[in-house]
Amino acid sequence: MRTVDRFVLGALVILGIHAVGYFFIWWFQGEHVGIPVLFGLLSTAMLYGVGRMLVGWYTVLFISQPEWREPEPDRTTAIFITSTPGEPAEMFEATLAAAARIPTPHTTYLLDDTRDSEIARIADRHGAVRLELVGLPGAKAGKINAALERTHEEFILVLDPDHVPHPDFLERVLGHFRDPGIGFVQVSQAYGNSRSSFVARAAAEQTYAFYGPTLQGMYGLGTSVVIGANGTFRRTALESIGGHGIGLAEDLITAIRLHAVGWRSVYVPEIVSYGRVPEDLGSFAKQQLKWSRGVWEMLLVEYPRAFRRLTTLQKLSYLMIGTYYSFGLTTAIYLAVPLLYLSFGWLPASVGPAEFLQHAAPLGLFGVLIYIFSERFLCDRSRERGFHLRGFLLKLGLWPVYLRGALLAFLRVDVPYIPTPKEARVGNFWRLSRIQLTTIAVTLALSARMIRERLYSLPESQVRLTTGVAWGMLSFALIHVTLASSVIYAAWRATRVKTRPGEGAKLS
Repeated sequence: MRTVDRFVLGALVILGIHAVGYFFIWWFQGEHVGIPVLFGLLSTAMLYGVGRMLVGWYTVLFISQPEWREPEPDRTTAIFITSTPGEPAEMFEATLAAAARIPTPHTTYLLDDTRDSEIARIADRHGAVRLELVGLPGAKAGKINAALERTHEEFILVLDPDHVPHPDFLERVLGHFRDPGIGFVQVSQAYGNSRSSFVARAAAEQTYAFYGPTLQGMYGLGTSVVIGANGTFRRTALESIGGHGIGLAEDLITAIRLHAVGWRSVYVPEIVSYGRVPEDLGSFAKQQLKWSRGVWEMLLVEYPRAFRRLTTLQKLSYLMIGTYYSFGLTTAIYLAVPLLYLSFGWLPASVGPAEFLQHAAPLGLFGVLIYIFSERFLCDRSRERGFHLRGFLLKLGLWPVYLRGALLAFLRVDVPYIPTPKEARVGNFWRLSRIQLTTIAVTLALSARMIRERLYSLPESQVRLTTGVAWGMLSFALIHVTLASSVIYAAWRATRVKTRPGEGAKLS
């Protein structure tokens, strides 16, 4: 990062911290407490959100990009491409053909459990070694560990079958292993179908800041992690932890175990492959449930085991990653606040909307300014910059999915490891949107009742006394209607998708 960029970011962060103090010093005043339990829940939700924002601001101050290093000659590399029954053969055609075009010496292995003769012929045509790995426990990670026992290469690149690598992929990565302490190197992820639907755009938008300024800052702090596909590992590093981690968040499990035994990591913010994001709401929701359940599992199981062996910054990093999906609960709290007022007149805080906005606006302003300024560190600014409203709306609108993932993790209820579908699928409108439709119906009914009471039932003096609070809560409720509407729209579009198997390799 240039000195001037770091100075501007630092100034914005300092002003943002002042805005945080300005808000919370005002908020936590005794006379502002309404119903104590509700005030406590709302305050906890706000502290969670602002706390994550502060950690994010701290992280971007350390944005760093590693310098390219020339790979060492005569080192051996394997590319592991995993498969699952039902995935389209056209996808393997594109990915295996691209792997064959990588000029850096390597051997491509197809970790195959499909028993599909067409996929076997594709692997043979592109010079890939097909390892038949059927019926193994551990899903994707189980196949990787079985393949580790049958191969010998020093470095292993793990690719999902929908990620089509560029010819220079290995050249951009392998040189970092000149440092014997580096256990893995992660690169950015990008998606060739990101403009194919509302859901695809939203799903891609949710990744831009993470693969851009966030992971670059984590690299600067020594906390970069493995995220799904496109991670390259040193074999001896994987062997030192007994192989690839098994679980719904197998990537994070592997990363935290490697960090715990002292291996370091590198993040390369370059796009050297294109994959796919879900195009329909049903597929996206299933993916997010799996990720939410898996990330919580990492926090509840792996994090305590590794805690003492992690650095202080790594402890903070994995805590932030592990609690990321808490916004499912905090969004539910925010949703409950206006509904409880519209239903029973309960207020968590005795503050007026105008006064609240006066104290919260500076915090929101600096949050937006820091986000916008950080976009200069996106991996592909021409395609990725913007306000990413689709991603924001769908993320918060699907709060029931993330809340369910947390509950399943705490109750130790397993979720099967099912790869995200690689093509759009038709969905059932009611099943995909019933919670959001119910939320909108309840909100509109309660809003109509409140308006009717204020027009025809309440004394004029009481109406004047509560006008600000009433309309503030009504506006708050309508924000949640907007969030729910984004999910309903995506559910409606899911009933009209046209499947296009095998298009994962195509760039939008």
